Amino acid sequence: MQTSNMNGISRTVIWLMAVISGLVVANNYYNQPLLALISDDLHISESAAGKISVLTQIGYALGLLLIVPLGDKFYRKKLILVDLFLVFGSLLWMTFANQLWMLYAASLLIGVTSVIPQLFIPIAAELSSDKEKSSNIGTVMSGLLLGILLSRFIGGIVGDVWGWRSMFGIAAGLMVIVWIAVYKMLPEMQPNFKGTYKELMQSVAHLAKTQPILQLASFRGAMAFGSMCALFTTLVFHMEKPPFNAGSSVVGSFGLAGAVGALAAAKVGKLQKYLDINRIILYSLCIVVGSWAFTYFAGETYWGLIIGVILVDLGVQSSHIMNQTNYFLIKSNAVNRLNTVYMVSYFIGGSLGTWLASLAWQYAQWGGVCFVGASFGLLAIVAHVVFSNKVNASQS
Repeated sequence: MQTSNMNGISRTVIWLMAVISGLVVANNYYNQPLLALISDDLHISESAAGKISVLTQIGYALGLLLIVPLGDKFYRKKLILVDLFLVFGSLLWMTFANQLWMLYAASLLIGVTSVIPQLFIPIAAELSSDKEKSSNIGTVMSGLLLGILLSRFIGGIVGDVWGWRSMFGIAAGLMVIVWIAVYKMLPEMQPNFKGTYKELMQSVAHLAKTQPILQLASFRGAMAFGSMCALFTTLVFHMEKPPFNAGSSVVGSFGLAGAVGALAAAKVGKLQKYLDINRIILYSLCIVVGSWAFTYFAGETYWGLIIGVILVDLGVQSSHIMNQTNYFLIKSNAVNRLNTVYMVSYFIGGSLGTWLASLAWQYAQWGGVCFVGASFGLLAIVAHVVFSNKVNASQS
């Protein structure tokens, strides 16, 4: 059975996991504001550079599927330490890659290995009391979200000042510090699955087929994240053009605007005193769709894009934390496997949003991107409205 949570988990360890989550997940997003610099440096098209972002997200989905379930089978601390060594190697390869195929391969590997935050969130859920669950998940998530958002800001500035390669070199150095912190401070947890790797993966598939709450949360998460990725992947191309004519550091600084939304979202668990989970999720998804009105109608102005970015982040991250709180309440010790199903769906949604937005940009520019982003948000709302009551009734 799962480790006892009678003694809970210390705030220090929760905050450590939040900081490390941010530093590790950032590896997946440094490339977004750097795509224009990479395309200039290697003399490749914008859409060829855009594939770097898509491959990182596909890699992350693969890592979630293949590595995260191992958290139920092996000692998690050892698994995390081995994985960090692989992250370090992938970032070094990216730093020195000089051909497009190397960039693609290194990006895929960075995505595959940078899944450590998704091993932390189940630890926070498992060692927290039911009362503290959404607040502790929220804390680790806020570290994760700040990592996602600030990585774009920092990546853009470092790219402008020292060139795009230096960002990946710095990230590799940070992974050494993270390795030492995990080794010294993370508590060890007993595995709770005794079977083979094949049986482990079969049980992931079984959870995906048999848990309606998990299925609905996974679809909502995938659509919301796809909506957000549509915006951030193409923002750099939109802002290179008039009236902005902006460089990568300006585009990256939109990550700071997103951080406002993300930090506000970390407090969303407190709303559970007044509203049920389903209502909070519905309002969050409405905010996602509403954000696209600013992004489209005021998309040629800085203020319009800033409000759009704050709202899309607030909506996506609020619904994300509530989705996770929802399925972690399922009585099961397969916490890593539940999280695998949700997060794989989430990042498939993200890479789909990135890919469709790149296509939309090619054929219909900014208007096409806004159509893709708003459509993803609307699909999430429709699924939620149609199925949420039915799903909850089936579980009660």
